[in-house]
Amino acid sequence: MSAGGKSETMGALNADGRLAAFKAYDVRGRLPDELNERMVERIGRAYATVIQPGRVVVGYDVRLSGPALVEALIEGLTASGVDVQCIGLCGTEEVYFATAHLGADGGIMVTASHNPKDYNGMKMVRAGSRPISADSGLQQIEECVRSGHFSERGGRGRVSDVSVRPAYVEHLLSYVRREALRPLKIVTNAGHGCAGPVLDALAAELPFELVRLQHEPDGEFPAGVPNPLLEENRGVTADAVRAHGADLGVAWDGDFDRCFLFDEHGVFIEGYYVVGLLAQMALREAPGGKVIYDPRLTWNTLDLVGAAGGTAVLSRSGHAFIKEKMRAVDAVYGGEMSAHHYFRRFFYCDSGMIPWLLVAQAITEQGALSTLVGERMRMFPASGEINRRLSAPDQALAAIVAHYQGQLGQGQGGQSKGGQGQGAMIDRTDGISFEFARWRFNLRTSNTEPLVRLNVESRGDAALMQQKTAELLALLEPFAAGGGTGMDRPG
Repeated sequence: MSAGGKSETMGALNADGRLAAFKAYDVRGRLPDELNERMVERIGRAYATVIQPGRVVVGYDVRLSGPALVEALIEGLTASGVDVQCIGLCGTEEVYFATAHLGADGGIMVTASHNPKDYNGMKMVRAGSRPISADSGLQQIEECVRSGHFSERGGRGRVSDVSVRPAYVEHLLSYVRREALRPLKIVTNAGHGCAGPVLDALAAELPFELVRLQHEPDGEFPAGVPNPLLEENRGVTADAVRAHGADLGVAWDGDFDRCFLFDEHGVFIEGYYVVGLLAQMALREAPGGKVIYDPRLTWNTLDLVGAAGGTAVLSRSGHAFIKEKMRAVDAVYGGEMSAHHYFRRFFYCDSGMIPWLLVAQAITEQGALSTLVGERMRMFPASGEINRRLSAPDQALAAIVAHYQGQLGQGQGGQSKGGQGQGAMIDRTDGISFEFARWRFNLRTSNTEPLVRLNVESRGDAALMQQKTAELLALLEPFAAGGGTGMDRPG
């Protein structure tokens, strides 16, 4: 769909008859076959029917289709009697902030994050920025869209333009001790997404010299899809860090709910090690607090949280699950290796701005980023997430379980018996995790694609980690889609 075009189709269906754009945690699809203005208007009406809000915050990212889709969304909401507060071009976390800050009954961000420019979608929350996922309302919204059974309240909602950015920026600054910060040189790469204007507002209040890359918002994405997890997208930030002698490099995805860090040598730092660093900092501010982690990579986080006197709490991967667990145990911080970082003071939501500010403070107080994480990377070397496109993901996971259970003589309760597998354990919190004395791995299926995601780590033995990674990939090879390698890293 062009920015001004309007399709008469409601949206493509999956084989099971469900709308293809509805995923586990959000709405996301290719334009116009999976998502279009007519469908978005119906989603607005369905959201109003299921959530029953009086007032909703709406924002959108830099994509060219955003304004037209927001107009359709607002039409659906206001036709249902809902008042809309539009905060305009923004990042996803600004909708989270505005929803809570303004005391609204819900919020909807029109975004497709790091997807290609011909995609768009929506992330939805309730009052207090509580997430809406397939388990907490999104499935009912999808059913309502398909059925067309919308509630009628009578009267039309009002629309107002609202600016929350000054309050949002002030909130971000409250996470650091500005008076103690020293002048750092920081390379920032906004990927032509929405981060640039927020960085400018922050820079005016901080002693940092920012070297701005791909800074201006541009929905054409002239430098490519804004996804720093792709290795081919990292070089420009790494090179700039080295060329400018910077203390830190930071890159964001399109809606900047994730940030990715580079040390002073331009080395990309896996999000896993940033989780451990931020957990330490959170526990210094809240001694004895709880930290949420996911099962993909765990040993470094568990070690650091335990040493800091905190309690580590396991959760399934995915922002909806992490946020629900955060609220359930009142965790001070939660982190995923995918560079999603969650903070109790940020309404238990994820932010891509708070982490780099905290890391900059840590560099000021404790030294270079390579020093802060280097020893941890040596203690717990990790593969990074490797994606494999498979023809039968569930069969592949079953084959992996059979291989390692048979090899180790699996006993009851997930514990193996004797021999080289002594102390081994299986956990099924999210996919399968096998844990041995010196190495462990997690293998899980994607929620949206015929894909599995593999993570491997070891205790201080990079060669063992690499050997076991190759072993697991070889076991997955017979299930590769199309007979090829099917490997894609990262994702």
